[in-house]
Amino acid sequence: MNLRKDALEVLKDTSRTFFIPISRLPQGLQQAVASAYLCMRAIDEIEDDPHLDNAVKAKILREVSLILQSGVDGFGDQDFESAFAEHAAALPEVSLRLGEWATYPPTNIAPRIWEATAAMADRMAHWAEQNWTIQTETDLDRYTFSVAGSVGLLLSDLWAWHDGTQTDRTEAIGFGRGLQSVNILRNHSEDLTRRVDFYPHGWTNDDMQAYSRRQLQLAAAYLASLPAGSPAFDFCQIILTLAHATLEAMQHGSEKLSRAQVIDLVQQATNAG
Repeated sequence: MNLRKDALEVLKDTSRTFFIPISRLPQGLQQAVASAYLCMRAIDEIEDDPHLDNAVKAKILREVSLILQSGVDGFGDQDFESAFAEHAAALPEVSLRLGEWATYPPTNIAPRIWEATAAMADRMAHWAEQNWTIQTETDLDRYTFSVAGSVGLLLSDLWAWHDGTQTDRTEAIGFGRGLQSVNILRNHSEDLTRRVDFYPHGWTNDDMQAYSRRQLQLAAAYLASLPAGSPAFDFCQIILTLAHATLEAMQHGSEKLSRAQVIDLVQQATNAG
């Protein structure tokens, strides 16, 4: 089996936004970032599953976390059978193959990805048990850090591992929070159908838009701190270009960008870089 080809195919099926910038990364860094994305997408699918009870989600996520914390020589899919067994039929491929994604990155950075995924799984379990109750902006900050701000920190560690690039940690958190808040806006109606509301009490779409733009200002500073033309800069510029365009599209009544718009924006971003 060609795991690199397989990973990119699953990545393409799960996220057109991240597939393009990840596929442009150099070897080594590409495997590390793809592994991080797929591992976190694997647990995100469990958190978002509309058919699993919240207590069941929390149990699975905590078991996944403990398994990841036990890793020394890597993983296989069989290592996660105890966590997935009862609900394997309901879970998507990207979740069931978590063991493969965890083994995909270079061995000298893999444990950092396992640690980040394990920590996120624990945090997701907590939020599932709380039914993602968000009353205040502080609650929102906690949630967006749990599932995205910490991803910004992981990416910064991957850039440093690859070529020594150093970044501001606060701006890295803003990068993750900005992307997550755009997703919250985009998925708000769908989330409400499953009785989950990530908006603080009394907030409107305008309030969440303002929150997103504040976080994306930090993300812009984060991008500006990266060496122009570096793989990290190229990756983040594409992602932020798409995030800003999605925000603008939602302000004008559209929930998402078309495939043609995504391709055009990626070309603009890469030409500008």
